[in-house]
Amino acid sequence: MKRAVLRGLTLAALVAAGAGGYWAGHRGIAIPGSSTLFGATTVAAETPPPPSGPVIYYKDPDERPAYSAAPARTTGGRAFLPVRASEEGSFEETPPADAAMSSAAMSPGTSERRILYYRNPMGLPDTSPVPKKDGMGMDYIPVYDDEAEDGPVVKIPPGRLQRTGVRTRAAERRPLDRRVRVPGMVQLDERRIAVVATRSPAFLDAVANVTTGDRVVKGQALARLYAPDIAAAGAQYITDLNGGVRGASAGGGRQRLENLGVPAEAIAEIERTRKVPLSMTWRAPRDGVVLERNAVAGMRAEPGAVLFRIADISTLWVLADLPEHDLGAVRIGTPASVRVRGRPGVAFSGQVSLIYPQVSEATRTARVRIEIANPDGVLLPNMYADVAISTGDAAPVLAVPDDAVIDTGTRQVVILDRSEGRFEPREVTVGLSGEGFTEIRDGLVEGDLVVVAANFLIDAESNLKAALRGLAPVEARP
Repeated sequence: MKRAVLRGLTLAALVAAGAGGYWAGHRGIAIPGSSTLFGATTVAAETPPPPSGPVIYYKDPDERPAYSAAPARTTGGRAFLPVRASEEGSFEETPPADAAMSSAAMSPGTSERRILYYRNPMGLPDTSPVPKKDGMGMDYIPVYDDEAEDGPVVKIPPGRLQRTGVRTRAAERRPLDRRVRVPGMVQLDERRIAVVATRSPAFLDAVANVTTGDRVVKGQALARLYAPDIAAAGAQYITDLNGGVRGASAGGGRQRLENLGVPAEAIAEIERTRKVPLSMTWRAPRDGVVLERNAVAGMRAEPGAVLFRIADISTLWVLADLPEHDLGAVRIGTPASVRVRGRPGVAFSGQVSLIYPQVSEATRTARVRIEIANPDGVLLPNMYADVAISTGDAAPVLAVPDDAVIDTGTRQVVILDRSEGRFEPREVTVGLSGEGFTEIRDGLVEGDLVVVAANFLIDAESNLKAALRGLAPVEARP
């Protein structure tokens, strides 16, 4: 009986001791000898510092989602609790001191870096001289003294540099072949068109088997015609020759025949045979293509009526409309390349022979004329053409790829690679562009490495960094 009572008392004492230890541990009360009894060391919880700073708002005492900018009370009459500046956003735990020490030990030289200020983690133009959190609870990012160099220099870690795909290329001197591409149309050379017509009334006895589109050669017979005025002039010329008139070969009869357009060989035939032929043969005045045929056998042709129109197409014109702002880059003799849709893959070479002295009010373009050799006759009048006029200079100039230049409309910027992950935006003065390259007249020297890929991302980060530096507090700047 006594043993049972003793066991009951011992068990009750152990339960009481355990309950007391649990109560004391949760309230941070140290129990003498507890390390001996339980074989563990109980560390007293540090007392948090009292709230400091001005009161920024008031919250419900029962932790309900109710807030007030001024002192207020609940419906039960209890006063709202003040929330001071040091309490705002402190919902993340502060790392222990030993963890901070170990982090500092793992990053040699970190303790020597001086924090200038803290910037908004979302990129907003907001800085702070002390650590703080934004409205979403995100910590402001520290900006160290070694990151704030003179000028908007951006430092990118190697891993991130590889992920963004940054590529660079050196500025080099090279000739720029800038081509102005404009539409054009193939036209006949006005100087190579001839018309077959009579200068007096005539009757066509016969017409050669020549139709529109046929090619003819110079001297080829086209028609035979009878003209009363030509016959009368021929008779007078024979009379002058038979009468032994002095200077008959240059007299009035011969002059009338020449005025009526009688060919020289026909006049020579009259002088040799001393006979006036009943009809005269009209021949082609030049090699070319028959563009128009109006002659019909038996018809009466009036003076000046066009019987045949012949054009030489061995050389053609290409008329192109050049924009007004490109006129200064084109000169007489400038090389040009012409392509027509009817001959894909074939380029015809020529040069600018004339710049018309007038600008169209409707299109603000000036017409230029390019002469193209057409020995095979593959080019035809009224064909549409794509014209490329070279306006480059043979002298080499400092140039970078077009992708390296960021044009904002008011300025041009390139991103200069300063090695070791550092990049600097550099404003430049550009010149002509051509064949994928842009001339740099000021801002770079030969051999400078410029970014040709991912430069927009670097420029955006550089502009953000410059803006944040400008908004940094005066006391926080170096």
